[in-house]
Amino acid sequence: MENCVFCKIAKGEIPSYKIWEDEDSLAFLDLNPLKEGHAVLIPKKHTDYIFDIPDKEYQNLFLAAKRLAEILKSKLKPKKIGVQVMGFGVPHAHVHLIPLDSERDMNYMNATPATPEELKKVAEKITK
Repeated sequence: MENCVFCKIAKGEIPSYKIWEDEDSLAFLDLNPLKEGHAVLIPKKHTDYIFDIPDKEYQNLFLAAKRLAEILKSKLKPKKIGVQVMGFGVPHAHVHLIPLDSERDMNYMNATPATPEELKKVAEKITK
């Protein structure tokens, strides 16, 4: 989709703090993270609603989420990785993966903007 911010990120037209990528999916750090390492995983092919994704692509997206969760858990050492799908903020299917130490960590009232320096530091921590 022409004006989709996530499509532009996937094409490299908008900078992001990419932390994981394969042929079909891309993960980058959320600019307003709930916790350090809060990532957004998107399919590179535009689909607005997650349940409209064709079955094979849907399976691949959630297998990518599993791989990304393993990376986040090993690098950042949270108790668990939470998964959230809402689909209202950006009209492009996406999955939030959030390092968690308690259920309170999923409260979006706790989200705070991260500085580019903070995001760069976290991205380096995850990708090295």
